[in-house]
Amino acid sequence: MADTDSLDTRPEGFQRVAAALAAHAHPHRPLWLDVAARTAQEAADALGVTLGQIAKSVVFRLKADDSAVLVITSGDKRVDEAKLKPHTGALGRADADFVKARTGFSIGGVSPAGFAPVDGAAPPRLFIDRELFRFDVIWAAAGHPNGVFRLTPAELEKITGAPVIDVVQS
Repeated sequence: MADTDSLDTRPEGFQRVAAALAAHAHPHRPLWLDVAARTAQEAADALGVTLGQIAKSVVFRLKADDSAVLVITSGDKRVDEAKLKPHTGALGRADADFVKARTGFSIGGVSPAGFAPVDGAAPPRLFIDRELFRFDVIWAAAGHPNGVFRLTPAELEKITGAPVIDVVQS
């Protein structure tokens, strides 16, 4: 399923996430999967967990100032932009270049921790959807499509400092 080889042999984004988790005294190191998990379904299949246990990161572009908004929600849910808009203002779609520039991660590996925005961009504004709290254990991307880490929803809230809101489609 996965290995925990030396972090210094892993890509830079994975190493940033490992350092961020260590800085928060998180009890679980990120894991390196044998297969890439670019989608929530691929991650769930690789880990042998339910789709909802995957904490997927959805990035939006804030129209007011071109900053990033990142919503962390269950893999089995879709973000309802109308529910998110009162918390952020008008939103637009974020393409792969925008996501990489504002988070330091490529799509398929966007982690809720360890950001490295480029060109002086502010890190994304984060929100956690309350649907993740249906689960005792969840898994989030660790900076690369092959990287994941285990945590609880409460640990995600602690690590990110993000507010927990209701932003998924009913």
